[in-house]
Amino acid sequence: MAIGTKELATSELDTFEDQRLVEELRKAKEELFNLRFQSATGQLESHGRIRAVKRDIARLYTVIRERELGIRATPAPVETGKTKKKAKKADAPAESAEVKEEAE
Repeated sequence: MAIGTKELATSELDTFEDQRLVEELRKAKEELFNLRFQSATGQLESHGRIRAVKRDIARLYTVIRERELGIRATPAPVETGKTKKKAKKADAPAESAEVKEEAE
């Protein structure tokens, strides 16, 4: 996902997990550093890009802080198929042990 675009809207940020928000924030800060470096050396072509990245950083900080305060809900963790299978396998031996104990 490109930083500084309409793709980084707050409605989309609501679906991100906390770890992904931190990762997006790190990417945005890195891009801002690179843009400032290009500006200082005279290589920057699009000065509006700096403004867009700054807004993205502010948007990310806002969503993170709102989640800390409980204003914005965090997304529910999604279980993958592999974790469900492991849970079933772990439950099966326990059930068979209980059945053996009841039979005795």
